[in-house]
Amino acid sequence: MKILVLNAGSSSLKFKLFTVGSLKLSASGMIEQIGERTSHTELTYSDQSGAQQLLTHATTIRNHSEALESMELLFKETGILTSLNELLGIGHRVVHGGEFFHEPVIIDNSGLAAIRKLIPLAPLHNPVNLKGIEVAMEHAPDVPMVAVFDTAFHQTIPEYAFLYALPYDLYEKQKVRRYGFHGTSHQYVGKKAAEFLGEPFETLKIISLHLGNGASATAIHHGQSIDTSMGMTPLEGLVMGTRSGDLDPAILFYLARETGMNIQELDDLLNKRSGLKGICDSNDMRAISDLSAAGVTRATLALKIFCYRLKKYIGSYLAVLGGADCIVFTGGIGENAAVVRELSCQGLDDLGISLDTEKNSKRSKDIFEIHKDSSRTKILVIPTNEEFEIAVQTKKLITGEQVTGGHTHAAI
Repeated sequence: MKILVLNAGSSSLKFKLFTVGSLKLSASGMIEQIGERTSHTELTYSDQSGAQQLLTHATTIRNHSEALESMELLFKETGILTSLNELLGIGHRVVHGGEFFHEPVIIDNSGLAAIRKLIPLAPLHNPVNLKGIEVAMEHAPDVPMVAVFDTAFHQTIPEYAFLYALPYDLYEKQKVRRYGFHGTSHQYVGKKAAEFLGEPFETLKIISLHLGNGASATAIHHGQSIDTSMGMTPLEGLVMGTRSGDLDPAILFYLARETGMNIQELDDLLNKRSGLKGICDSNDMRAISDLSAAGVTRATLALKIFCYRLKKYIGSYLAVLGGADCIVFTGGIGENAAVVRELSCQGLDDLGISLDTEKNSKRSKDIFEIHKDSSRTKILVIPTNEEFEIAVQTKKLITGEQVTGGHTHAAI
């Protein structure tokens, strides 16, 4: 049997298919530009000989229901899966679980209703995540649906860390608080770090840095998130591709008064026109690094701002944790941008963090170390795999097994 993992976006459907026994990846793909004149479908899979095959199609897919039908048809054509009803379960990424969901759950009607109530907290993400679940339920009514929430791992953050210094009734009535995101990724790389170091996850102090177009830092203490940089929304915290991250909130009042910008324009400014893009007109770290190396001043400035903010969070989480056993870099930038790793760890030797520039220049699809032998804190680069973690949690819930890495253990 197999487990399907779905990640529904506003105009896309990403998916991965895993075999149940080993949780080995059988196939992966995406359907993009749903609802447009031409939609693009891509499927990567292993044929009977074990060779990797790539299929691409361009056609019109009007909605997510048709996208799921198209995906199922591809599975049938390639002999990967006869019907979605053969699946052990379908795992869904859901961005916001609010305070309803502290862990993954098997979704029923009450779960759907709870996710729907959380739409005001994530108006861009939860509606499409919900649509993905509803469409999957229609196509595979007998298959258990598991929702895995980006916010769930952060539900262990203590009240003094998740509350803002605002009137308390705003938390009681409007649920204004820090929720954090990228939780599935932070949990996954934290567990992989423990496995790599040969230590129980529950004994380690880890600073996890998920760096991509969206970026967040998390302080993990003995297997639990105790603080994270993103807040009530993914806007707070680190500098990101197009998001500003932390800033003085009074800037918004100033801009409203001086420029006449309205709420929607300010929202667009901070979420879509700021961050790296706002500084140097690009949100692609590869291009920024190349431009910086070529002497483009604002590209260098953007790189320095990004790494400076990152270094501040590393320092603050060292204080929160009372030191760290390891720092983990993950995400597209964290895994590939050696210059970001170097600049963000530069000058931290007295805090026990010493990066080895030669090791840091290495590229690998596997976990690798980039710290000096003398470094008290290990520095690791770990490729993230959120879909695998969702598959792990889906299998665990449906079978009642405890699952670690790719191995399963019967629950006691």
